[in-house]
Amino acid sequence: MSSPDPQVRAARNQSTSSSRPGARGPVVAVTGAASGIGALLTERLAASDEVRQVVAIDERRGECTAARWQILDVRDPAIAEKLRGADVVVHLALDLDLETDAAARTAYNVRGTQTVLTAAAAAGVHRVVLCTSAMVYGALPDNELPLSEDAELRATAEATGVGDLLEIERLARRAPRAHPGLNVTVVRPAVLVGGVDTALTRYFESPRLLVVAGSRPAWQFCHVDDLCSALEYAVLEKAEGELAVGCDGWLEQEEVEQLSGIRRMELPSAVALGAAARLHRIGLTPSPAGDLAYTMYPWVVSGSRLHDAGWRPKYTNEEVLAELLEEVSGRHTVAGRRLGRKDATAAGAAGATVALLGAAAVVRRARKARRRI
Repeated sequence: MSSPDPQVRAARNQSTSSSRPGARGPVVAVTGAASGIGALLTERLAASDEVRQVVAIDERRGECTAARWQILDVRDPAIAEKLRGADVVVHLALDLDLETDAAARTAYNVRGTQTVLTAAAAAGVHRVVLCTSAMVYGALPDNELPLSEDAELRATAEATGVGDLLEIERLARRAPRAHPGLNVTVVRPAVLVGGVDTALTRYFESPRLLVVAGSRPAWQFCHVDDLCSALEYAVLEKAEGELAVGCDGWLEQEEVEQLSGIRRMELPSAVALGAAARLHRIGLTPSPAGDLAYTMYPWVVSGSRLHDAGWRPKYTNEEVLAELLEEVSGRHTVAGRRLGRKDATAAGAAGATVALLGAAAVVRRARKARRRI
């Protein structure tokens, strides 16, 4: 299912005023509204008859003309003034880019969330909706299939961005105690698909699907459109608390391989984890070894709270996987590192393992360095 044509989208936005005089429903502020999920949700809420007005907040203006735009960094305390009059804030201004410096990413994500929660309370906002990930449950061999929303958060900070998400979860738990009257809803999507670039989507860009011997993968996806509809449920208070969202059920690794047509490359755990750690440590790959756990063990969620509220996903795991494979077609990644066409051809022809590819890359760098001396 594709996004609306830009001309159709623009016409729809132009036909909707930035506020609906006399209309009932909440005034909703969305941070990170100019791009990605924030832009999709802004358009969705602006077109909803159940929302009175949308305040779009970002460092640049986005395309949705139906929203009232406020241009600033979410870490700026002045955001409190921009939130006055809002009933609900959806905070989506997060940096989870694989290539971003980890310290800078954490500083932005944690400081931004702290500022938005404090500003929302000061502005009299009654609800903040945060979006983290089902990754906060952790990928562990003894996880139940599926996990309930109340399951313990057992993730560690070893995977990309997960430390930031765990800190955001901690801030979400503290906020109602620090700011009485402020309610916080946290939405946790499964593997997100639809114009996003993560370590888990890059897994499907590889010439072979890495499978760690003895592991028990289980794949559950979440389409960005389904995430937006779940966020809308949270905004309208049709569901609250901790909300896990994803397609119904899951796919076993064998089903993924059959549907994708990509063959597996099985490695012993020590080899796979050791190679991934070494490649990341010397800066050859953006993904730390902790990312591998999410391709080894299950972290499937039930989504029972949203289901009890009447929400249903529009997409199946099979449909989302098909869309993901179409999105990544032509891209070539090994161990989370994007390859040029020449490297990808060589890797595919040789059936290179993560460790061998890393060794080859180190040798090439060493040779280039010697030639420069």
